Amino acid sequence: MGCRKNKHQVLELLNGQDLAFVLGEMRQFAAKDAVNALFSSICRENPHVRWFAISCMGEAVARLAEVEMEEARIVMRRFLWSLNDESGGIGWGVPESMAEVMCRHAGLAEEYIHMLISYMREDGEDICQDGNYIEHPLLQRGLLWGAARLSDCRPELLLAKGAAADIPPYLESEDATTRGLAALTVGNLRLKVAEPVLLRLTGDPAGLSLYRDGVLKETTVGALAQMALEAMN
Repeated sequence: MGCRKNKHQVLELLNGQDLAFVLGEMRQFAAKDAVNALFSSICRENPHVRWFAISCMGEAVARLAEVEMEEARIVMRRFLWSLNDESGGIGWGVPESMAEVMCRHAGLAEEYIHMLISYMREDGEDICQDGNYIEHPLLQRGLLWGAARLSDCRPELLLAKGAAADIPPYLESEDATTRGLAALTVGNLRLKVAEPVLLRLTGDPAGLSLYRDGVLKETTVGALAQMALEAMN
């Protein structure tokens, strides 16, 4: 009953409009209780609830890591398992939640950022090539949102793990959201090699929704490409 009550209370909070207020209220829950209550919300169809849940999940897991690092690792492994074909699930909201956690906790970022990057890479013949490429278009959106989030908060770590080679191909994605998020990422990472493609994309009128700083707003691929070019110069 306690767990069910927590989920109900958390869902009510996630319907709020001020992320800072929601995060503050979520701190009233023990970190582990908050994490357990949030799992069902990071995959909600309602975009407002889902994105606020992702933000709250990031802080809750980071809080958990400060008191029980191994418990936080268990949560991260649970995320990874949900993206595994053998799990029987799809992993909605998982790449985004992993990225949010890693933005908020340096230790978990060091341990798990290579796994997030692996979902952009094909598996290779060599034993050291351990790609886990995600083909599902909607999961790719989540993955690229995660890359964009990390490029804003931990760009050096992304670059150190070789992500500079993994992001630019997504600029050619057929999906507008993926293209736009890739543009945002290469801009944050100052990837000059992508400038010619970004210049072309400034004329791309395709629309997308972008969640940033607790706000979900409408933009275009062209606007994000222009923003990326300005970030490089």
